[in-house]
Amino acid sequence: AIQIERRFTKEQIFMLYANQIYLGHGVYGFEAASEYYFSKPAKQLTLDEAALIAGLPKSPVYYSPINHPDRALHRRNLVINSMLEDGKITALQATDARNQPMHLSLAHDPNSLAPYFVEEVRRYLENKYGTDEVHSGALRVYTTLDMDLQSVANQAVLDGLAAYERRHGWQGHLDNVLLEGQTLAGYRHPDWDEPPAAGSYVHALVTAVSPGMARLKIGNDIAVLSQVDVAWTKRQPTKLLTPGDVIYVNVLSRASDNQMRVSLEQDSGSQAALLAIDNATGEVRAMVGGRNFNVSKFNRATQALRQVGSSFKPYVYTAAIDQGARPDDVILDAPVTFQSSSGAYSPHNFDEKYEGIITLRRALAQSRNIPALKLADRTGIRVVEDYARKFGISSPLPPYLPVALGAAEVTLMEQTSAYSVFPDDGVRLVPRLIAKVTDYDGRTLEEDYPEVKDVISSRTARLMTSMLQGVVQHGTAVAATKLKLPLAGKTGTTNDFTDAWFVGFSPSLTAGVWIGYDEKKTLGPKETGARAALPVWMQFMSAALAGKDPGQFQLPPDLPPQNTAQTVDTSDLAPAGDESH
Repeated sequence: AIQIERRFTKEQIFMLYANQIYLGHGVYGFEAASEYYFSKPAKQLTLDEAALIAGLPKSPVYYSPINHPDRALHRRNLVINSMLEDGKITALQATDARNQPMHLSLAHDPNSLAPYFVEEVRRYLENKYGTDEVHSGALRVYTTLDMDLQSVANQAVLDGLAAYERRHGWQGHLDNVLLEGQTLAGYRHPDWDEPPAAGSYVHALVTAVSPGMARLKIGNDIAVLSQVDVAWTKRQPTKLLTPGDVIYVNVLSRASDNQMRVSLEQDSGSQAALLAIDNATGEVRAMVGGRNFNVSKFNRATQALRQVGSSFKPYVYTAAIDQGARPDDVILDAPVTFQSSSGAYSPHNFDEKYEGIITLRRALAQSRNIPALKLADRTGIRVVEDYARKFGISSPLPPYLPVALGAAEVTLMEQTSAYSVFPDDGVRLVPRLIAKVTDYDGRTLEEDYPEVKDVISSRTARLMTSMLQGVVQHGTAVAATKLKLPLAGKTGTTNDFTDAWFVGFSPSLTAGVWIGYDEKKTLGPKETGARAALPVWMQFMSAALAGKDPGQFQLPPDLPPQNTAQTVDTSDLAPAGDESH
């Protein structure tokens, strides 16, 4: 404090304070608060508006004009009275300002578009620079986030979860604020901090129910649910809802008079995550860590360790290809028993069927379990795990054969970054969220450049890319062919349909999607990676690549002809079956 007083005048000290003080809802400084609460610069504020903001420093949370308007209004008037007592305004000005209703014009909070990404950046910065420096040092942080890609990622995840929920019918089990001792007038959901936009999914409060309709409250907005809006439940609103219920809705449209049109959706607790990485730089372009950051801050893209199912198999095939195997080599898909120190292990394919002699290309495309296990056993499971480590998988990998089928827990960040090795011709660019950080005076504190690591040869990368294209062209992800883009990837499903994955890439962008429950319970019968996760990935990639040159994958090398003719029992282009685990 002494050093500050020696270096700065009182006016300069106050300016620093005014530019950096926290004023609620992620806003720092009076100018930023003016833009956030009233959508205009501070010099354009009216007396009552300026007094409202001036009252916030004492307790931005307690006096939040969004969450506690009555407290904020009382505090605003107290500031006006103090100004009158100090002779800064006249009695007439004070009376006029006190009589003004509190009318906010909230700007869209840029942090609300990518809260999981922002939180990840904050944690990194606090760990490196310290909490005080991050929150009061006026750092300027340049990130890798692409706002357009983040927006389509958010929508794809929420739409995919809504589709999943509808497939499984209405579950009910709603929280009711009246039963919890709260009032309809006093209840506020965390979703209501930001005014909901068309297309968003938010929680709403049921205020009244009558035959054929229900009235809802969403912050300061009103909505009506008609029979059409709940038709998918096959029930009447009176059979579904009671006043005080907290429900989940999709905002279809907004009118200027605080009226909304919504449809009833469901939040049974299912979760999803999506991560997108620029192949050329390793920059994270979009990150969705869950359904609703306001409800759960846990980032399922970076913090959740989940079994990856068959999306682990590319490491098995990479190890085999790197050691001399060829995509058109054949392998027997038939019942087998492996002996280990813990006893006999007799795996099976997901569909309980066997295709006889098939190529490695078909085995991967159709996600057959037996061939993957035979390859892993032949190559050595520790060798396979060594390859996974080279791809950037740092999570624990137990040294037993079922790991080849994805019986290991990995984060979505690890898995998505690993897959970028294939379109990047065998090198891995370490994923990064920050491009540059400067201090208050503009001095560069750090500037991050791509960190490149050699993983596999370009030959192996191109052969594997070709094989993973087969997954999309005529394998378990064949639904993605309708995008008519150069795409490749791999589905993944775990036992009991607990986790659904799809990780894939275009020549320019790699993205991964995971869907499941936090408590690791089943998603339900047939909720495979192809059914639950792939549609989310397709919606995201379709929007992300729209209007852009998708590029082309590097062609795989020409391989010398086989010395002996190979016959197969099931051709590469035979109709696809269901997905294996």
